[in-house]
This record gives sequence, structure tokens and C-alpha cells, in this order.
Amino acid sequence: MPPSRKQQVVDLLKSLETKNPVPFAYVNPNKYIQHNLQVGPGPEGVAALIQNMPPNASVNTIRVFEDGDYVFAHTEYNFFGPRIGFDIFRFEDGLIVEHWDNLQETATELSPSGHTMIDGPTAVSDLDQTQANKALMQRYMDDLLAGRRETFPSYFNGIAYIQHNPWVADTIPGLIAGLQALAAKGQAVVYKRVHMVLGEGNFVLVVAEATFGGVPTAIYDLFRIESGKIAERWDTLEAIPPRDQWKNSNGKF
Repeated sequence: MPPSRKQQVVDLLKSLETKNPVPFAYVNPNKYIQHNLQVGPGPEGVAALIQNMPPNASVNTIRVFEDGDYVFAHTEYNFFGPRIGFDIFRFEDGLIVEHWDNLQETATELSPSGHTMIDGPTAVSDLDQTQANKALMQRYMDDLLAGRRETFPSYFNGIAYIQHNPWVADTIPGLIAGLQALAAKGQAVVYKRVHMVLGEGNFVLVVAEATFGGVPTAIYDLFRIESGKIAERWDTLEAIPPRDQWKNSNGKF
């Protein structure tokens, strides 16, 4: 029996460190759509990426989830500098055929509340609530995009809300203060469009197009839901390069 799809993703990501060619067999050799704009198209682009990894590269996947044909992972990387990343893989007929990711340089300091970008719970629970939790986050993003700010407090777990963004403290007041401080420095976060909402149990990943300080940016937000409320959030922000710098034509999303 082949490894589970989750394990295949963990092994494929780990091959960036180990250079083990075996997990490369999980990728469809005839169809692989790459959305990392710094990687060339097709399986050849992945092979070139692995070959070009520095000898001291390290990959440590912290969380991995599955939603239908999609597997998504939250990983700590160190190649050409430390980064935190989310990777999404789409499977078709048992093989990986598409990949999206979002990487942010790892913060050198803890968040104002003492968290790293990656620590916290990893175990999936409430599998029977997957669809309800995805619907919750879709409604939240719909309200956010529409500017319905009066609805926001109803989505959160009040004073217990935990935030892993390196610039933002825990609690709703901490979230508001952090976003206001960023805006005051010319780094306002403005969401433009939601491209994906994926989930498993009490974890939901939202893939969104935004601007950060006016720069086109992809934001991946991972939320942990507890009793129908947002209890915890991890995220990564990555600037979208100008089109003339793309190494494939598939787009970020």
C-alpha cells in the first residue's frame, strides 16, 4: 500500500532537504501545474528546485491536513534563509497534479504575546464540523470584504483569541491595535478576494489576494475553530512579483 496522501506530501516536502528521489514518484509526470512563481513549470521545475537546494536545507512540517482532493501543510523551512510556509497540493487519480504555496521570512522575535509563527496545537479534532467551520470562515471573509465590521466580534473567541502573526498581540483589542499600528506605518492590510477555503475538522485555511502596504500580496490564514468561534490564527504574507519576473505562467492563485 502506498503512504497516505498526507504522508506523501510530508515526504515530498522533506525531499527538499534529503534529496530523496522516491517521493518525486507521487507527482504526475505528465501533468503538474505549478503556482510558485519562482519555480519553473512542470515536474522539471520541481526537479530543478530540489537540485538547487543548498546542502544544509532543512524542512520540518508541523501540521498537515486533507480536504477532498487537497492536502495542505504548514512547514518550517530553512533554505536561503529561514521561512514559514503553507503548501497546498491537489491530487488527481492518485497523483499530485497541482501545487500552491506561500512563504514568509521567519520572524526573528516572538509576537507581542510571546508566540512563534508556528507553535501551538497540531492535532485535528471535530471532524464532523469540517463543513460548518469552512462555512463560518467563508462568512467571516465575506463580511470582511464587504466592510461589515460590526459583525467581527461575533466570530472570535473573545479574550482567549491567540494570534501568531509576529506584529500582532493576542485578543481582539490586540488584533485591532496591531493592524492599526501597521497601517500607521504605511503597511495597511487590505483583503481583495478569497480564492480558496480548505479545512479539516477544527482547522480552516483561507487563501486570499490582498495588498500589504499597497503591494499585491498573497495571504494564507490558518484558523483554529473552537465551539464555532475563531480561537487561533497563523498566517503568511508573500508579495506577488511583477508578471515579467514569473518563472511560469500559471499565476499565484
